[in-house]
Amino acid sequence: MLIRIIIPFVLLIAPPAWSQQRARDMGIKIGVMQPGKLNSITDVQGVNVGHVTLIEGSSIRTGVTAILPHEGNLFQDKVPAGIFVANGFGKLAGSTQVKELGNIESPIVLTNTLSVATAMDAVIEYTLGKPGNERVQSINAVVGETNDGYLNDIRGRHVKKEHVLDALSNAKGGAVAEGNVGAGTGTVCFGFKGGIGTASRVLPKSSGGYTVGVLVQTNFGGVLQIDGAPVGEALKKYYLSGQLKDDVDGSCMIVVATDAPLDARNLERLSQRAMLGLAKTGGIASNGSGDYVIAFSTDERVRIKHEKASFTDEVIVVRNDAMSPLFMAVIEATEEAIINSLLMAKTMTGKDGNKVEALPHDDVIKILKKHNLIEK
Repeated sequence: MLIRIIIPFVLLIAPPAWSQQRARDMGIKIGVMQPGKLNSITDVQGVNVGHVTLIEGSSIRTGVTAILPHEGNLFQDKVPAGIFVANGFGKLAGSTQVKELGNIESPIVLTNTLSVATAMDAVIEYTLGKPGNERVQSINAVVGETNDGYLNDIRGRHVKKEHVLDALSNAKGGAVAEGNVGAGTGTVCFGFKGGIGTASRVLPKSSGGYTVGVLVQTNFGGVLQIDGAPVGEALKKYYLSGQLKDDVDGSCMIVVATDAPLDARNLERLSQRAMLGLAKTGGIASNGSGDYVIAFSTDERVRIKHEKASFTDEVIVVRNDAMSPLFMAVIEATEEAIINSLLMAKTMTGKDGNKVEALPHDDVIKILKKHNLIEK
């Protein structure tokens, strides 16, 4: 029997049913800036996220995650965007048009490597069906991926168009489910169970008071560090250690949202800094890892109208010399989102009996206490 878990996003009043905890719930405070209310990409007003998680029998462990920059018609009301490719061993459909024109006109969908085409088909159908798009004849669907083939029967291509459409239609604001959900269902990170993670930062009012939110799909390797502590080394589980399969390939998709009025050029600069957050977790952007960052602004003043009578635009954007606080925010939020993806993931057994253990919380706490990163 196919178990299709569609997880709506509502504010959680009670603690989640699973035993996993996010970094801050464990007393791990990464960086110096303040997180948003939910410490999530959805702290950026208007951003919605939807998951569909697919689990069947012993071999299907995959899914879809959809990110909507705003609740309106994205094709008619495009958002400025920038993309950074740290290592291009991957598939980020639609990236060349985003880099050329500096905007996104569709939802962003994350899935597994062999389901990118299916997801594109669904995004096209979703966009064509929006009121106001009756005459649209070209759509740039943005779809990213990581390869979940260790735990998932990826060759079976079990993600169908209806699953992507479900994720799009069920996308909501509020708290975002993390760990083994959506596009993170079958992923592996630093040799432990990876998944979906999210975090946010709010700039001080003196720096604009803007919010930066990050969502990640983690499936990469290296030598895990948490808030600077050598966790992977202490657990004797890291690349080239001899205790871990010497395979760091996989990929990481990073989606960055902000309500700061940024143009495409500074959004690309922002996306570049997100990779510094990945590096702080010990990721190495290996030869076979597709490491991509997509950054967009939700501010209505910088949106691009599809049909406009004027030949020119007048926009208000953040100045270059005011970007540094945003750079710091995205570095911290990316680092914490990756750690959240690990801490919220559970041990999973999948295809061919392959098993990936969750990051052991008790051991992590002991290591961080040893390094005076958590109060003893």
